[in-house]
Order: sequence, then C-alpha cells, then structure tokens
Amino acid sequence: MRRFPFSVDPLWRLPLRLIGVRPSSAYVEVNEELVIRFGPWVVRTPASNVADAAVTGPYAPWRVIGPHLSLADRGLTFGTNSRRGVCVRFHEPVRALAPGRVLTHPAVTVTVADPEGLAEHLRYVAAVAR
Repeated sequence: MRRFPFSVDPLWRLPLRLIGVRPSSAYVEVNEELVIRFGPWVVRTPASNVADAAVTGPYAPWRVIGPHLSLADRGLTFGTNSRRGVCVRFHEPVRALAPGRVLTHPAVTVTVADPEGLAEHLRYVAAVAR
C-alpha cells in the first residue's frame, strides 16, 4: 500500500481544519483498493475501476479549495492548494458527497503532494488490477 498526503497551502490550513481536513484525515491510499479521504468525506473503489489519472492545474483557488462539485459533469474536487493535482477518472462513477447512488462522480481531482507519483502509481496499479 502507498499513501499520498495532500499538499496544504498554509493560507488554507485553518479553514480546512475547521471542516475536518487535517494531515491524519486527508490522504490517498492505493493498493487493491483506492481510498481517498478528505476529512469526513471518503471515496472507496477497486483499483480496477480507475480508467485514467492525469496531472492537472494550476487552478483558481475559489474553484478548488475544499470539497467542490462540478455541476457541469458531476466531477468532484478535494482541494488543498491551487498549484497542481491529479484528476482520477473512473470506469464506473463513485459515491462521495451523498449516500446511496443518487449522486455519483465520474472523476475526482485531488491535490496531493506528489501528483506525478500518484498518477503514475494509479496507472500502474489499475493496469495490473485489470
């Protein structure tokens, strides 16, 4: 298992802590399962559900800091900085913000400390899991 911590911009550290996002509760874990934890929000899916992972950014801070839902495509962002992150696309949409299957997400963007490392590792693990 590999764990990738989020890279938190110092300017956003306190506001993120107020919603429960701390180093102990904000990370991406990858093994047979992909687990994205962002404070109280958790995404869990088999690694084989990962269709692609790409480094993206920079972003506008008001569009990325905190949990964000794209109304255009239902994509989800868990953001802690506006520099760079990884957009993870799924074969089957995942749940995160709402219980049940009412709201699912075809992709999740995460602003981890090592975007290149996470993207490369996800592509490798997903290929092996298929």
